Amino acid sequence: MDIRKINDEFAVTGQIAAAQVKQIADAGFKSLVCNRPDTEDGAVPHDEVAQAALEAGLKFKFIPVVSGAITEDDVREMAKALSDLPRPVLAYCRSGARSLNLYGLVQQAS
Repeated sequence: MDIRKINDEFAVTGQIAAAQVKQIADAGFKSLVCNRPDTEDGAVPHDEVAQAALEAGLKFKFIPVVSGAITEDDVREMAKALSDLPRPVLAYCRSGARSLNLYGLVQQAS
């Protein structure tokens, strides 16, 4: 797992497994955001990660974003999540790039 810290409140990574959630919690993260649709090839169903997050004491938000097709609704939903969720937040998708792009669009919209 390659966690890329963007700032003290936000980081991104590629696809995670439920078994990695405790390690994420132990690293100090308070929330997880999944930006990968369950229908993508190789995706771990978000409900498995959400259950592990709950068990580890983390908040979880599912905001599936189609690669290369981020919408204004996606940006608004991510902005709301980042406003509401305890920090630091770790967002993930296939590689972390989509989550990073979405975060950048949220910052531009603020």
